[in-house]
Amino acid sequence: MKVRKVRPDNLQLECRIPTLPGMRLLRSTDLALRVLMRLAVAGDSRPTTRDVAAAVDVPYTHAAKVVAELQHRGLLIARRGRGGGLSLTEKGRGASVGALVRSFEGEGDVVECEGGSSVAPCPLRSDCRLRGALRRAQEAFFASLDPITVADIAADPTGPLLLGIPRAR
Repeated sequence: MKVRKVRPDNLQLECRIPTLPGMRLLRSTDLALRVLMRLAVAGDSRPTTRDVAAAVDVPYTHAAKVVAELQHRGLLIARRGRGGGLSLTEKGRGASVGALVRSFEGEGDVVECEGGSSVAPCPLRSDCRLRGALRRAQEAFFASLDPITVADIAADPTGPLLLGIPRAR
């Protein structure tokens, strides 16, 4: 709480409640979706990891880690050398956004009720209803993304926009 002087003879208390972000995805989740979207509109071209990193404006090293994970999951093919590059697989094109977000985000709770290395366990954890409510809200968030595929999120008007992003040189 801050004390703010309004007039010399009057003090007014100002309560500052921090604003918290809503549902937030990990950077790797966001990047995975953007990489898949970019590849969904690539057509016959085979952009490299560097091309995709530049197109979605992220460091190459981050893109390379995500590309490796997506390749491991069978969502894209990465070929090296002349004539190589990245291409989306049919599995990748039809992948559910909800399933992708779930798998990249993990099954962790929204709140840390049990505590951790630097946080003590919540004293309400045994009888609190908040944890269950937040879990249901998180599942509803994922479920709302389940019917949406990578092909859906890369369709017009997003597709032409993705193709129009200039390459960094």
